[in-house]
Amino acid sequence: MNRHPVFERRVPVIGLWLLILVLSITVILHTRFTADMSAFLPSNPTPEQAFLVDQIKNGAISRMILIGIEGGDARTRAEASKALGTTLRQSELFTLVRNGNAPTRSADEALLFDHRYLLSPAVTAQQFSPTGLHDAIANGIDLLASPFGLFSQKIFTRDPTGETFTIVNQLGQDHAPRSQNGAWVSPTSARALLMLQTRDAGADTDAMAKALAQVHADFAALITSNPAMAPLRLMVSGAPVFSVDSRRLIKADVERFSIIGSVAIMLLLLLVYRSVSLLVLGLLPVLTGIAVAIATVSLGFGTVHGITIGFGTTLIGEAIDYSIYYFIQTQNESEHDNPTTGMERFWPTIRLGVLTSVTGFAALLFSGFPGLAQIGLYSIAGLLTAALVTRFVLPHLGTARLNRHSLAGLGRGLAPVFRGLQLLRWGFVVLALAGVVLLIARHGSIWQTGLSGLSPISAQAKAVDDELRADMSAGDARYFIATTAQTQQAALVAAERLDAALTPLVEQGVLTSFDSPAKFLPSEATQRARQQALPDRATLTQNLHAAVEGLPIQAAKLAPFIDAVEQARQQAPLKPDDLNGTSFGLAIHALLQPQNDQWLALIRLHTPDEGALEPQHITAALTRTMAASGVPNALLIDKDTESTRLFNGYLNNTIALSLAGLLAIVVVLGFVLRSPARLLRVLLPLLIAVILVMAGLNLTGEKLNMLNLVGLLLIVAIGSNYALFFNQGKAPDHQTLASLALANLTTVIAFGTLAFSQLPILHAFGSTVAPGAILALMVSAAFAKTDQPPAAA
Repeated sequence: MNRHPVFERRVPVIGLWLLILVLSITVILHTRFTADMSAFLPSNPTPEQAFLVDQIKNGAISRMILIGIEGGDARTRAEASKALGTTLRQSELFTLVRNGNAPTRSADEALLFDHRYLLSPAVTAQQFSPTGLHDAIANGIDLLASPFGLFSQKIFTRDPTGETFTIVNQLGQDHAPRSQNGAWVSPTSARALLMLQTRDAGADTDAMAKALAQVHADFAALITSNPAMAPLRLMVSGAPVFSVDSRRLIKADVERFSIIGSVAIMLLLLLVYRSVSLLVLGLLPVLTGIAVAIATVSLGFGTVHGITIGFGTTLIGEAIDYSIYYFIQTQNESEHDNPTTGMERFWPTIRLGVLTSVTGFAALLFSGFPGLAQIGLYSIAGLLTAALVTRFVLPHLGTARLNRHSLAGLGRGLAPVFRGLQLLRWGFVVLALAGVVLLIARHGSIWQTGLSGLSPISAQAKAVDDELRADMSAGDARYFIATTAQTQQAALVAAERLDAALTPLVEQGVLTSFDSPAKFLPSEATQRARQQALPDRATLTQNLHAAVEGLPIQAAKLAPFIDAVEQARQQAPLKPDDLNGTSFGLAIHALLQPQNDQWLALIRLHTPDEGALEPQHITAALTRTMAASGVPNALLIDKDTESTRLFNGYLNNTIALSLAGLLAIVVVLGFVLRSPARLLRVLLPLLIAVILVMAGLNLTGEKLNMLNLVGLLLIVAIGSNYALFFNQGKAPDHQTLASLALANLTTVIAFGTLAFSQLPILHAFGSTVAPGAILALMVSAAFAKTDQPPAAA
């Protein structure tokens, strides 16, 4: 008996499908998954945005962990802080542990004192002339009667000119918390404080997780070994905590809602199909689509973001529609029929729906934000694969031999409902017009205005971070100046020039102070110049004898001073690594950073209290100062302004891409339908659905972000399937009505579960697409062309 040619193609078709599936799984097994939110930062930022992005990923703030110890009494908290600090300093995971302990203070004091003649800006030839020495020593004698007299007494014979105090004054306020019982405490003394810096960059989330686990393990061991410390509680915050928590939340939500949505859809389909075999076969296009999509994104981007996976699982809701249409529309075929005949009846409509979806998502490929581009590529690969597997593979898997429960009864029950929706046609129009009026009236409150709306960090976690930062006086500065140079020393020289230009702004009150790497470590050239200003032993001895005339001290008492100056003349210049182990090491490595093949010098600017000066005034003064500094590539960064620009650029880019995707969908539909009237009947329900969703979200207090925009585009893509089915020249038959309702319900389940996610990005998708899919079906039915009544099943 001759076999139909279609059956002869079964083996190569199934073989090709299995080969693609195996290759995709192989790629997935070697794929690196990430939850780094920097995927939603621009890939081609402006210089100012590039600075912010780099600091978020690799800056000192990305490596800083803030710790508070609460509970118990003040002495117990202090003892716990000192013990925990001692333990953490033994770990290779941290480069610095600060908590106000004596060893760190001693290291700081020793560094400043031993290198005072290299670090003090007062060291000039004039300072060591007879007149200069006389004035400096006189000031040093006056200092003996000040609150610093006790310390000054200890060092006076070695530092009568007060270079140590000059350095301390130059560094300005320490910004460190006050100490009590030998440990840092909050202003109210309610908690002990520690500040840690990790060895690895903040972008290495695994390393951050390991460091945080070490902190918690050491604290737990401390409590276990000291029963008196049992009432103590640990507070931990900082960028590493946010990074690790974000990854945990993303992973947990993606897994949770993927499982919930998938199980709910499978139970629904099992209830409808009443066949495990049909359920498994129906999931094959979806699972293949997900596998190919992950592999495609991995090959295209090198990594796959967790948010992409989370969004991709919702494609189950759309991709499974194809198999639903196929099973329901071909349920009357026998195993002797051509397996593709039933498919050919409804495939043109499905094909056009897939084409519109793919066309819409193609616009996201051009996004300057890798996260959005990944979502676009994932969607295209997943939907195309699911559709192709449904079209060419399912018919060859023996589905005709399986008994399928007829849904004609469901379709007959839904037919009056869909006909009734046509009576609400003008009601939907009125609601849409009211929605437009609402959105125009509230245009200022429609969109989110900052990147914080995308953060998965809870308000409670942010509050803890704000508390600890306030306790440690570690609030984020708004203004920075950044400059790059080919070498470390050239970067320090540039910082020194900027320091000289910025100092008058402090005197004028535009700035309260600024933190510069050159304050903590002058360039080697400056240190050498200061050494050359130091007189030799004979000259200094002669000048000193002349300088002490009229002062209550004899030159012989200052012999240690002469020895110290002579020693300083032979000292090697300090380098950044020489500051390791001191609090100045934290500062210098935060403000002087390697960046690609260059060095970045960063100056942190402190301005008067908010409201004292207008930001425009500060920016204008800083711009003029930088222009006069002689540093041509200095860059002024206003963090607040750049964050707003970054978000606005993100939003505007997404709006442009969404409009481009929408326009592409319109062009495709117009080309295929070739009728302005039919095109309008397809597009109008989708436009109404989008308007109603936007108005509804605004009424519930939700502000739209770029992920809502992607969701709105998805409403158009999904809804176009419904609109096309309702505009084929006759009302859909009962089987089609049943398949549309079931497909819509699976979509709503898939996206509806995401509406309960804690992650703003996933929540935005769910809260937008789920109601939008329902509305798209209802409004499409309301505007259906009903030239002919529904055919019997």
